[in-house]
Amino acid sequence: MKSKINSIKNLKISILLPYKENFSSEYAGAVSLLLKDTISISKFKNNIKIFGSTKLKQDILKDKYINLKIDNFFFQSKSKIYLKKFIDHEQKFNSDIIEIHNRPNYLDYIFNFNKNLVLFFHNDPLLMKGSKSLTDRLNVLKKTKKVVFISKWVMKRFLTGFKKKDLPKNHFEIIYHSTNKKKINFNKKNKIILFVGRLNESKGYDIFTKAIVNILNFYPEWKAVVIGDEPREKIFVKHKNLIQLGFKKNKTVTNWFIKSDICVVCSKWDEPFGRTALEASSAGCAVIISNKGGLPEASPKAIKLKYLNPKNLENRLKKLINDKKYKISIQKKIYNHFFLTNKHSSNTIDKLRNSIIKI
Repeated sequence: MKSKINSIKNLKISILLPYKENFSSEYAGAVSLLLKDTISISKFKNNIKIFGSTKLKQDILKDKYINLKIDNFFFQSKSKIYLKKFIDHEQKFNSDIIEIHNRPNYLDYIFNFNKNLVLFFHNDPLLMKGSKSLTDRLNVLKKTKKVVFISKWVMKRFLTGFKKKDLPKNHFEIIYHSTNKKKINFNKKNKIILFVGRLNESKGYDIFTKAIVNILNFYPEWKAVVIGDEPREKIFVKHKNLIQLGFKKNKTVTNWFIKSDICVVCSKWDEPFGRTALEASSAGCAVIISNKGGLPEASPKAIKLKYLNPKNLENRLKKLINDKKYKISIQKKIYNHFFLTNKHSSNTIDKLRNSIIKI
């Protein structure tokens, strides 16, 4: 590694994705979308390489992405093979910073090759190998220059059990997921209630379906659109005004946010952040959320369900439908408050990089 970096031109950054992260538009996850949207406008964009392993079509940031193909090796950990292949590349690439996403257990393998490590947490640290115990999390602090969380809620989970006096200063950052703010004509929005995500009970899809059938029966001029799938769990609902589209690429989903009046994000589990609430807010939807995990951070001005049940959701929907002035005021309040743009997140990540390399 270079002892001193003289300019941005000389900087090298390696980004390591979780093994099997689908860095592809076919099934892009939140991590892939964040990288796609922020790297392309980063001042370090010419110096970044992304490492991953996927069998899907590689069509996101193709000039920056290196796919580490993993063959079938019996009795060997594919994750360890993945890390070995990354380190082989790293010894040649000799990067100045390595950014690891969502895999605290990768730190021990990489620390010997590079001390400028940044770890991004996109999920609950207490449920992840390498950060479950307090001892694990102390190890994370020792082997990173910075730890990044996608919400205050995720950071709070990581800090469980720590005493404030034992925490290093300036070691933590909150960098939210982001999207571009959409151009909206509120008068051209349609009478559509949107649900996007996994169609399971954790996402509150059972609550949504019970409420939406009553709404569509009572307001026949309204439609519900459901985007998402769930191969492991089946919640069936049929209605002539309910359209089920299955999984769709991000660009298609974005168009539905733009033309829909209302979006429901009624998760039962603690969402680390909430990409759907973020996208809906950027497109001027009247967003209804449960008060779980990081969802209130994804859409601070959204309508929050005090009681997470079908009747309460139904009542909230009725108020928006019955009072057009109220609905538009909610839409505009959410839209005008939106600031989590790709430029904002990209600039924040670049400032973090600057703080490590001190250019």
